[in-house]
Amino acid sequence: MDQGPVSDAELAERFLAGDVAAFEALVARYARPVFNFVYRIVGDYDEANDVAQSVFIQVHQSLPTTRLDLPLRPWLFQVARNKALDHLRRRRSVPFSALAPEDEEEGSPIDRLADPGLLPDELYEQRDLQTILSAAIAALPERYRLVVTLRYVNGLTFGEIAQALAIPENTAKTHFQRAKARLRRHLAGQIDRVP
Repeated sequence: MDQGPVSDAELAERFLAGDVAAFEALVARYARPVFNFVYRIVGDYDEANDVAQSVFIQVHQSLPTTRLDLPLRPWLFQVARNKALDHLRRRRSVPFSALAPEDEEEGSPIDRLADPGLLPDELYEQRDLQTILSAAIAALPERYRLVVTLRYVNGLTFGEIAQALAIPENTAKTHFQRAKARLRRHLAGQIDRVP
């Protein structure tokens, strides 16, 4: 009798009880989302791999003292954000490159929406649109880009985003609305230029 997916809290509790496979399941669940989030902050594939690995080392070490009565996902992204920002401080420069859709096996969220029956010229146009959108998101100020990434790429609620970024929930909503307005303005002139 299948009871559905195991919750993050249950996996954490199993890990604390000595079940190593439970921690591996948490890593498998969050490896790609954490990597993608970190990559969008550090802008380098290899560095993002290193930072993502350090995130899970930190989670492994900190889980015994973490409050399991609170959702684990926002805390995990907060650790990821802190590790990525620490990495940038150590690197002494802050290049935020454009989002690269080729960093994901399954493609970006826009690619996953693609109709496999599209004609080649339609696929080319969709790729152009994706490139324009990626550049527009990359051009956002960091505080807006992080909220957009957590909301659209990682599917966090505004409450979870607020916890992950250590900001009030209303601030997360405001940043998201301002980011959408900036994206609309940026994209208004760009979309018409797509061949």
